Amino acid sequence: MSRIYTLTPIRSDADHKAALQLAEAYFDAPQEPDPDSPEGAHFEALITLIEAYEAKHYPVSPPDPIGAIRFRMEQAGLSAADLKPYIGGLNRVYEVLNGKRGLSLAMIPKLHAGLGVPLSSLIGAP
Repeated sequence: MSRIYTLTPIRSDADHKAALQLAEAYFDAPQEPDPDSPEGAHFEALITLIEAYEAKHYPVSPPDPIGAIRFRMEQAGLSAADLKPYIGGLNRVYEVLNGKRGLSLAMIPKLHAGLGVPLSSLIGAP
């Protein structure tokens, strides 16, 4: 006999917490359910509901351009000197990193291509 799975909208923080506890059981299992099974369909739908609720109630703002550059530097273990090819002399790099100078139109594509920082982060767009 197949188990019946019920889903309800997530409308409150209490509903959200309960949905997270249900999802946690799937993550704690030895393996995720088969996507073609009733359990797999329930898991996928549950995650979709959780993501929709979190996107609406707990939106994550994109980082500011300098925050995005600093994050990429940390990820790659880069120093300020490593940014010279993308920004210019070391003094200019420090001015940019300290917020005393903005990114120029010439710097943005270089930082994107050279470091992989998303253009949307560099121009401050969502």
